[in-house]
Amino acid sequence: MKLKANIATSENGFIFNPATGDSFTSNAIAAEILGYMKSGRSEAEIKKKILDQYEVESNQLERDWDDYMLQLKEANLLDL
Repeated sequence: MKLKANIATSENGFIFNPATGDSFTSNAIAAEILGYMKSGRSEAEIKKKILDQYEVESNQLERDWDDYMLQLKEANLLDL
């Protein structure tokens, strides 16, 4: 999955969709994931970075990832 090109994000977790005018906030790890997505990293690359950087089990990351991607999809922030 890929973040839509027009989505604006900030390092502190602010997300803005100019097409709809909607804005969201996210925590630091979610903001980091969005940054990786905007830079074109693959899902596998992002997950590896998160697993290497944080103390999280891979099965927990998978559940959290799926949940976060669903939230992004429902907020109309992803190009599918």
